[in-house]
Formats: sequence, structure tokens, C-alpha cells
Amino acid sequence: MTSADLLVDAFGRIRETVSYTVYGLNPAQLAYRIAADANPVGWLIWHLTRVQDDHVAAAFSRPQVWSAGGWAARFGLRAGSMDTGYGHTSQQVAAVTAAIASADLLADYHEAAYDQTVKLVSGITDADLERVVDTSWHPAVTLGVRLVSVINDDLQHAGQAAFLRGILLRGTV
Repeated sequence: MTSADLLVDAFGRIRETVSYTVYGLNPAQLAYRIAADANPVGWLIWHLTRVQDDHVAAAFSRPQVWSAGGWAARFGLRAGSMDTGYGHTSQQVAAVTAAIASADLLADYHEAAYDQTVKLVSGITDADLERVVDTSWHPAVTLGVRLVSVINDDLQHAGQAAFLRGILLRGTV
């Protein structure tokens, strides 16, 4: 197994969790907050996909799927918005969540971001992983570190969303 194969597999596992998690949920379930300021399933999936799209595209100097595919408009969000959800207030989470019309919309955006991610990572070599992609941190961030960071963040949020799905579907709330 190559490094590229490993990365494709990891992003594929995120994709599977996202697909399973949003499948069959209605807008009210996607927006449900287990506590007043908790993040709902819809926002968690939107956010993890935005971060993946943003960070992977930047690491490879490519346009984000979000902007290239007009996804802000599809979500009913402000055109040209490149927001990833990082640091969102409770009100901002609610605004994004209200814009999520369906589980299919979330799944379609994630699928588009996944497709671009796989195209970009499937050809990398071990040597590519050492390439510096962000000098704003100390030490500078390499491609390998950035991709592992995205995978880690995505898996955490996907797990949170899957947990919430379980609570919603068991009717305990």
C-alpha cells in the first residue's frame, strides 16, 4: 500500500460515515440541537466538508469545489462566502443549519469534495508529503501533516454527527 492508497482509504472512510450519517434524515433532524448551543448533524457534516474542501484545495493550489461548483448558492448562503464554520457562534451555526434543505444536498456537496480530494491525493508520493503548504505556523506545515490534520478533524466531526444520528433515531430526545 502506498501513501496515496492510505490517504484515499482514509478519505473514503470519512465519506462512508458521512453518507451513512445523513441518509434518511429530514431537515428537522439535521437541524436538531441536543443542547441549546450544541452543533447539529447538518452543521457538523457541512463544516467537516468545508474544512476538507478548503484545506485540501489550498494544499494543492486548486480552487475549492465550494466556489467552483456554486455551492454557497445551492445552500442558499451568501454568494461568494468561503466560510468554513471555524469559530462559528451559536447564531451562525443556526443560520447555516437553516440553509440545509436536505440530506441529499449535504451528501452531494460532500461527494463533490471527496471526488476532488481523491483526484488530488491519489497521485502523491512519499516525497510530496514533505512539501511545505503553510508557513503561517511554526513549524511550517507540510502536506503530510495537513492531510492527517484534515482526516483527524473530519473523523471527529463525523463521529459526533453519527452519535447524534443514533440519538435522533432511537427517539431518546
